[in-house]
Amino acid sequence: MARIDDLRKIAARLRIHSLRMTTAAGSGHPTTCLSAADLAACLFFGEMRWDPKDPRDPASDEFVLSKGHAAPLLWAAYAEAGLIPLESLLDLRKVGSVLEGHPTPRMPWVKAATGSLGQGLSVGAGMALAQRLDGSPARTFVLLGDGECAEGQVWEAAAAAAHWKLRNLVAVVDVNRLGQSGPTMHQHDLRALARKFRAFGWDTRIVDGHRIPAIRAALKGAGRGGKPTAVLARTVKGKGVSFVEDRDGWHGKPLKADELSRALEELGCLPLIDAKRFIRKPKPFRKRDAPASSGFPRTPYKDKTATRLAYGNALLALARVEPAVVAIDGDVKNSTYADKFFEAFPGRAFQSYIAEQNMVGAGMGLAAKGYIPFIATFAAFLTRAHDQVRMAAYSFSNLKLCGSHVGVSIGEDGPSQMGLEDLAMFRPIPGCVVLYPADAFAAEAAVAAAAAHRGLVYIRTTRPATPLLYSPGEAFPIGGSKVLGKGEGDAATVVAAGVTVHEALEARAELAKEGFGVRVVDAYSVAPLDAATIAREVAETGGRAVVVEDHFAAGGLGEAVAAALAGKAALKHLCVRDLPRSGRPDELLDMYGISAAHIVRAVKELVAG
Repeated sequence: MARIDDLRKIAARLRIHSLRMTTAAGSGHPTTCLSAADLAACLFFGEMRWDPKDPRDPASDEFVLSKGHAAPLLWAAYAEAGLIPLESLLDLRKVGSVLEGHPTPRMPWVKAATGSLGQGLSVGAGMALAQRLDGSPARTFVLLGDGECAEGQVWEAAAAAAHWKLRNLVAVVDVNRLGQSGPTMHQHDLRALARKFRAFGWDTRIVDGHRIPAIRAALKGAGRGGKPTAVLARTVKGKGVSFVEDRDGWHGKPLKADELSRALEELGCLPLIDAKRFIRKPKPFRKRDAPASSGFPRTPYKDKTATRLAYGNALLALARVEPAVVAIDGDVKNSTYADKFFEAFPGRAFQSYIAEQNMVGAGMGLAAKGYIPFIATFAAFLTRAHDQVRMAAYSFSNLKLCGSHVGVSIGEDGPSQMGLEDLAMFRPIPGCVVLYPADAFAAEAAVAAAAAHRGLVYIRTTRPATPLLYSPGEAFPIGGSKVLGKGEGDAATVVAAGVTVHEALEARAELAKEGFGVRVVDAYSVAPLDAATIAREVAETGGRAVVVEDHFAAGGLGEAVAAALAGKAALKHLCVRDLPRSGRPDELLDMYGISAAHIVRAVKELVAG
């Protein structure tokens, strides 16, 4: 057990490491590391129970550095714990080092990328949920800065954590008063922050963040009231170095060599202490692993069915064979049909309510602990969580998202509900799979493919029922496509996905009456795109292609196909180019130029040259 003096010595070492490594790097945020050093020492070497030999040990407490710019402090703590050599700290921010400027899971002990402020508490809530699902006695600690507590997502997470009764979640807020450009909202008014956390249903503890006995006492009592706990620590930014202490203008500025010398004189020599001796190991705990499979029996659909309904059916069937699958909803489960999962598996289903940013963040936390979260809401509302999805990608997160109610085809609900930007949001993310099924069978196959794929997947589903095109056992591999209605002498290729596949097939039938043969490519895998097949089909049809999609012009299927064809074809891109309005689906498809009639016209114009 570490004594008070031991922890003070460890904190001093953390401060010295943080200063040295940021000066060596020529960049970084040393002053925010100085303010939190006593907190970090008490957490890693006084309170947390963790096994430094196994970053995946389900018995170990988890740590999330929400104030990711304090990464040097985290790396210093890991070095003191023996996870990395002390000399490697001087590799901070170098291109070949895992010690990045803000934490990412390239360092195995980091479970989620942080640094886009305000997101760590949601991730921590997801981890705490996973610990509860595991039956683990472990806890999750999240170190936040007071500046990021201005972010709405922090309070989304606070509300959800209290609602989910996460007594195993502890938020430690480093209230050092200063942000990047000036004082924070509440500065050192810790009672104001305490009132906020209490209003959201948390226990709170106010402490001097540089008095180690007070910190230890606050951490020891966390969770005893059956609620999540917020430890609000009054600290001084730049603590220990007189010429930067509590002074504005030092955020994100490393000390120069001469300033470092002055600072080290004030802090004194590096204390001699072996911090590794004070790591508290967890009690043995083994998570029971259940047999799993991403294969599940498919629904024998007989008539037209909405792909959003097929998503719900498939998710339920998947959950029966894959115990790691969990579902998170944003109060639309009766529209995405995730309610089927919620009714059958209430212990693995989590209602995030209308708080999409926390919904994605909690999913990241669950994924980091080995679960497979499926998150569904209207595609339009996922745009609120774009930054969270972006950070999920940087976290190498095994997250599955479903966006329903896409495009003008949703009809009368109007433009605020129409997902018309979602493909542009997901396609640019490296490694993100984007699937857009055209019928119920393809939608169920998309769910199976998403579950089997390790990484970020987005499934785009439609509101109206669509005719059946395929069979229950048909394969829809990621990166594939389907060629429909191919014939000799076809004059053009129409590339579509989702609802516009049906418009394209209707156009094909109309054109056939007039002697025009066209083939349709169902590009259900928007990313990665089956570029080879599309290029081949377009080449076989005289280099003439029409792309039709229920999405705005920028960032969608049209741009993906154009890039694949690389200017080697005559291409017409039919998409939604104006701000839409309410109306019947058929009216809107025609009004915005993506109906069968518009496809017919586009093909004729291409053939006419």
